[in-house]
Amino acid sequence: MTEQEALDYHKKKRGKIEIAAKTSIRTKKDLRLAYTPGVAFASLAIAKDKTQDRVLTNKGNSVAIITDGTAVLGLGDIGPEAAIPVMEGKSAIFKSFAGIDGYPISLAEKDPKKIIDIILALAPNYAGINLEDISAPRCFEIERTLRRKLEIPVFHDDQHGAAIIVVSALVNALSLVKKKAEDIKLVVNGAGAAGIATIHLLLAYGVKHITAVDKQGILHKRAKGMHKYQAEIAALINPKRRGGLKEAIEGADVFIGFSVGNVLTKSMVASMAKKAIVFACANPTPEINPKDAKQAGAYIVATGRSDYPNQINNALVFPGLFKGLLEAGAAEITPQAMICAATCLAGLVKKPSPGNIVPSLFNRRVVETVAFTIRQPGVCVCKY
Repeated sequence: MTEQEALDYHKKKRGKIEIAAKTSIRTKKDLRLAYTPGVAFASLAIAKDKTQDRVLTNKGNSVAIITDGTAVLGLGDIGPEAAIPVMEGKSAIFKSFAGIDGYPISLAEKDPKKIIDIILALAPNYAGINLEDISAPRCFEIERTLRRKLEIPVFHDDQHGAAIIVVSALVNALSLVKKKAEDIKLVVNGAGAAGIATIHLLLAYGVKHITAVDKQGILHKRAKGMHKYQAEIAALINPKRRGGLKEAIEGADVFIGFSVGNVLTKSMVASMAKKAIVFACANPTPEINPKDAKQAGAYIVATGRSDYPNQINNALVFPGLFKGLLEAGAAEITPQAMICAATCLAGLVKKPSPGNIVPSLFNRRVVETVAFTIRQPGVCVCKY
């Protein structure tokens, strides 16, 4: 795929989504039912009982996809307008794979408190909020506050979607190298939204030896320059090693990158343990080219890109997750449910191999597998 092909694709129909009416308005009776005077009866019914909004409108199948454009893919703070193509893409995936109507909303606002107020004001229109591409540490404050104040699910895909698919990929990768979660040494490079959420879920999954690295180096209890969410992580893992990525990765079994392109060198990979696992998730440029990682001795390599094997993609998670939440009328997803979703997704790969550790999004069972684990919390049975 070339840059021009991608631009031509988006230009051809001027975007990827449109609003379509569920019903046609061709006669005066149609107009009376769909709009005035008939619509007044629907409005009065909702005024009497607000729960009727999910029966008499499309709210129950609607999710707001909200960004401020400060952390778009691996491109950084490129603004709300530049974020629209990504939000449209998510909307198209929601509809294509889960039948959910996702509404892209790019906000020209960076103040977390104002963003929270805006979303609270918009919330009556939607059955769920999907936060996307909001930079850390602001994203944590926004998500936690909204989850506390709203009675609908609030899900930050860069955090929890990333964490679920990473753990899913790790399940199959560890089975192939015959290593146990509690025994491995794991390095997460990039302690932002995805990195911090993934560390929390890895700890819940049973990984005990984790080193987190960010711009200031290895995070530990006395490290300088950390924000409070990084300090929370540092207190939980508190590695003995000091230094940067080079020092952290020596002897490690697993590297997980949520940082920037080309920061992981071949010599760093060569210093890892035998049958090393490398998840270079920076997008669009991975932390290391998969070919280089393999040449340096990595046994399993995954990236966030679709043109390499083992694509670690949040799209494997969020359509089914929201489908399960909306169908169950649930507002929360627990770490146990996320681990269940991860292990069930891993189970969809019938014959794992170094080049095949995650299912394809085009596997028809992916969405229903995730949805089932969310609808039935605590029931970790891969029914689909």
